[in-house]
Amino acid sequence: MAEPNRLPATDEIRARWDGFAWTPENEAKAKTIVGRYPPGRQYSAIIPLLDLAQRQVGAETQTQGWLPIPVIEYVAAYLTMPYMRAYEVATFYTMFNLRPVGRYHVQVCGTTPCLLRGSDDVFAACKAKGMKKGATTEDGLFTLNEVECLGACANAPMVQINDDNYEDLTFDSMTAILEALVRGETPRPGPQNGRQTSCPEGGPTSLTHMVTENHDYRGEWDAR
Repeated sequence: MAEPNRLPATDEIRARWDGFAWTPENEAKAKTIVGRYPPGRQYSAIIPLLDLAQRQVGAETQTQGWLPIPVIEYVAAYLTMPYMRAYEVATFYTMFNLRPVGRYHVQVCGTTPCLLRGSDDVFAACKAKGMKKGATTEDGLFTLNEVECLGACANAPMVQINDDNYEDLTFDSMTAILEALVRGETPRPGPQNGRQTSCPEGGPTSLTHMVTENHDYRGEWDAR
């Protein structure tokens, strides 16, 4: 059974996170972020500040990061914003984790293009490494979730792990990525089948001269 996606502010969580405050480095970043908005519009900084707080929690816990309720309260108070308004944002966007996650948050796209292109194989590779949907592995290394479209349909199937996308996956290439992470390596993000970004597999089929130079086709088109 998947774990609940939110944690209440238990006494244990309060004891651990009630004293949360920006690090000196993040305090400077927070001031810069708020300064991007006109006076009286500081609420507009809520998304980047929640992201900054989640990353600070991640750095402290050696994970991808999450937002305990006391941390959301801190960010809301920093912006003089009602707590519930900040909580509404944190619960709306899936980029915010409302319970602890592993060092690597594995988010596999299961929407139709990825499904048709083999997302089941990506899930199978995760399962073979001991992962379960909605749960964190016992060693705290991986958290696995199925998510909706992540906007890389031309490179399906794909997965987002922390801040990186890995695309054009197979069972074997997904397995290789997970094994590299276990070894402490940083796998190369992007397509895993050798193609460049979302270019056609096998190379371009039109405007082929543009591969090597900024070719001017106008004279050839005019001649026709």
